[in-house]
Amino acid sequence: MAKADDAAVLSIAGHEVRITNPGKPYFSREAQLSKLQLVEFYLSVAGGAGSGALGGVFERPFVLKRFVNGAHEEPFYQKRAPDNLPPYVRTVTLHFPSGRTADEVVIDNAAALAWAVNLGCIELHPHPVRVADLDHPDELRIDLDPGPGVGWNAVRSVARVVKSVMDEAGLRAWPKTSGSRGMHVNVRIEPRWGFTEVRRAALAVAREVERRAPEIASSKWWKEERHGVFLDYNQNAKDRTTCSAYSVRPLPDARVSTPLHWDEVMTCDPAAFTVFTVPERFASQSDPHAAMNQHAGSLEPLLAMAERDEANGIGDAPWPPHFKKMEGEPARVQPSKARSVGAKSAPKKAAKKKASADEETANGESEEAVTEGADGSNAPPKPTGRRQSKMPLISIGQGQVRAEVEAGLERWKARHPQAAALLAEDDILLDRMRGSAYVWYRIRVNLRHIPEAERPPQETLDPDDDPTRKWRESEG
Repeated sequence: MAKADDAAVLSIAGHEVRITNPGKPYFSREAQLSKLQLVEFYLSVAGGAGSGALGGVFERPFVLKRFVNGAHEEPFYQKRAPDNLPPYVRTVTLHFPSGRTADEVVIDNAAALAWAVNLGCIELHPHPVRVADLDHPDELRIDLDPGPGVGWNAVRSVARVVKSVMDEAGLRAWPKTSGSRGMHVNVRIEPRWGFTEVRRAALAVAREVERRAPEIASSKWWKEERHGVFLDYNQNAKDRTTCSAYSVRPLPDARVSTPLHWDEVMTCDPAAFTVFTVPERFASQSDPHAAMNQHAGSLEPLLAMAERDEANGIGDAPWPPHFKKMEGEPARVQPSKARSVGAKSAPKKAAKKKASADEETANGESEEAVTEGADGSNAPPKPTGRRQSKMPLISIGQGQVRAEVEAGLERWKARHPQAAALLAEDDILLDRMRGSAYVWYRIRVNLRHIPEAERPPQETLDPDDDPTRKWRESEG
């Protein structure tokens, strides 16, 4: 390793990779890691085209999720490749549901991997397609996301049910820790189906797992309807990415998303897989997912499962908020804000506003109060076309810094200690919203366990930092 201009220059596979500010702290709270040490971790588990960190990203478009100020600060997403790329980094042009295009980076060698980490990419976020065919995914991704208070035992029990469903469909499932509280189960598939069909198959799997394990598994999109472990079928929609194998996660202990053998699932501790322990594991045993590319299967059995659901009247489920309204999709509105029965359609002059209402609602906008009768009584109100609450949800705050939003919740609890004492863990809903180049957070509270007469009212959001406000005001 050479040094030049306060940078470290690494020689990797015949390429010189410049690591700027190599001593910059990337982890500084529990684990202590510099940028250069993180680069060295990724090089130690890089592997190749079918294994290691490169196995998860090889020949795939790659979203740059950049933690430029380290793991403890908020990242931003960069889809488009930077200018002046080094010769060992190539790009491919992607077309998005919005109609826009972007030249995205492709990481298919160790030098390119180190280059990406130098830009602040603590996590690796590849698309589920290869550069040879950008319209047909070769990977079905089952993302197991535990709700508040849901433990690791429930996660791995749900993972075993997912395996059973895949086994019956003739597909081989490959588990890995998510690097946080959940688990990912990936399936290599033949690249014959588009994103819509792959998502349709994932939704069928989620519903089947929920049927088999109704106490611990949920396929419901809206957080207020979920329980246990959510199977996030929408991770298979076009333009969605998840962290890949051997991806470091921005947790205080520098945890790693680690491939597992199935006989490890029921005994492993996800906290045991960190930047400090995974290199030895990788060096001492073969990658559990090394043979994944050799087991591409057919999606047809899962699509047949989806057809059975549809024949029984179980149609599509909500898509992510930034997608256009899809044919057969139910109303993209939180159940707590569903339209009242008999509500009339909005006037045509409000059509433009209505077209964006679904997305705004999913992002925490358009909060509506329960309407009383004209005389102030509890008589059923006349239909107004406005959304009316079915569940006692209030919004606490929103902002681009999670810690600031969580601090707002603590201030709310201090103002309402009796109500706060009655809240269950899953009554606090933390929503993480993702824009084109940023993320922001919102906290809501479900007051279902608080007697109606004692429920705190909706207050001014604290904090109230909405990065979409400027755009919405310009559109309005």
